[in-house]
Amino acid sequence: MGAQNGKDLLIKLDLTGGGQFETVAGLRATRLSFNQESVDVTSLESQGGWRELIGGAGVKSAAISGSGVFKDTSTDERARQIFFDGETPDFQVIIPDFGIVEGAFLITSIEYAGSHNGEATYEIAMASAGRLTFTAL
Repeated sequence: MGAQNGKDLLIKLDLTGGGQFETVAGLRATRLSFNQESVDVTSLESQGGWRELIGGAGVKSAAISGSGVFKDTSTDERARQIFFDGETPDFQVIIPDFGIVEGAFLITSIEYAGSHNGEATYEIAMASAGRLTFTAL
């Protein structure tokens, strides 16, 4: 797999709850991170005093964040509605030449900013709210 364009890493939002995904408008930068908590079972009997962890026992989570230019499109409107209503709709993250991560996310923050001589921008952050699926491309 060769180098990929950053603009091809897309965040898509289910606009209707029926699987109609649309790219979140105006994004310039996106990030997806996966996490798994470790469960430490180290004791006085641990060999050589080394930490011991139980594999697969910790809570898994994912976070999505992005920033871009505010466009006030249907995806902007839907994101605001999701945030204020506390909904957890499905999102997709398209990772070029790798796959699609899909599942429920909670929008944890939306920030809007603008300067006197610049464009209006926004930042958005989401936390996984259930099991995620991965489909290879």
